[in-house]
Amino acid sequence: MIKKCDSQGMYNVYNSWPDIAENYYNLNHSPIELTGVNHIVFCGMGGSGSIGDMFASILSKTNIHVSIVKGYLLPNTINENSLVVATSISGNTIETLTALDSAREKNYKIIALSSGGKMEEYCMKYNLDFRKISQEHSPRASFTGFLYYLIRILEEILPITKDDVIQSISKLKKMRDSISTSNLTDANPALELAKWITGIPLIYYPYGLNAAAIRFKNSLQENSKLHAMIEDIIETCHNGIVSWEKPSQVQPILLEGVDDYERTKERWKIIKEYFHEKQIDYKEVISVEGNILSKLINLIYLLDYSSIYHSVLSKIDPSPVDSISFVKARI
Repeated sequence: MIKKCDSQGMYNVYNSWPDIAENYYNLNHSPIELTGVNHIVFCGMGGSGSIGDMFASILSKTNIHVSIVKGYLLPNTINENSLVVATSISGNTIETLTALDSAREKNYKIIALSSGGKMEEYCMKYNLDFRKISQEHSPRASFTGFLYYLIRILEEILPITKDDVIQSISKLKKMRDSISTSNLTDANPALELAKWITGIPLIYYPYGLNAAAIRFKNSLQENSKLHAMIEDIIETCHNGIVSWEKPSQVQPILLEGVDDYERTKERWKIIKEYFHEKQIDYKEVISVEGNILSKLINLIYLLDYSSIYHSVLSKIDPSPVDSISFVKARI
């Protein structure tokens, strides 16, 4: 059934995610000068945009300011101490190419990553620092290769060690044993979650797991062709919770960190109590133990796989994104 629905074999790439991450982290690379950098601007859309979300979480407790550009325009806070990281896995994303052009015109420090396309041509023309990385199936499935290559490039200013990275990959390998197509049993948490989703998922998350929540929403939309929403768990207690006062087709999914901040844990307890009182069924997805990279990448792995299983259970091919092609053909 998986082979029939997943006609382009997306699941095969996901079975290889831990190996792809390991290979790209260990790849030889040319270093980049990071002295004085106190602001990083991550430019990218879709799967490429997920990379910026990851680094925003990783760098959230450092003195390095992070800007995420999912569009055309660079922030006004950019200056000579900023680094612009432009990522377009396809190499042809018009929004990212526009931001890259603005950064070049203003002579900002730049590194660009793609699998080729117009971005490669542009960087070669203007002699910009460009790194070519293979696309694995699709931009969203290529996430780990680009992420771990960039972690290696930026590691001297990241608050994670080489041991942290190795731990994250080790946990990915363990996660694969649990969620991959080699374990199509009731003990597969990704498959279990996919079976549970029958309505519109509303993904609640704490601030630190923002990247995983955004990625899950995007994966459900692209792979499962399903509407999905996200809300910060603290903020929702001041507004969103009111929407549960009447019946809904929405299904709450709680993304929890194993060691969330104590006040966040208090809020999880309250929201679960409320759901029990209102007889609202919900699903919990709890991160693995470990550093922030391990937590986020393993959550993303499980949740991405769940979106693939959901598409197969719905007899939908996860690979085609005809609606995105419709928009791009008209830009």
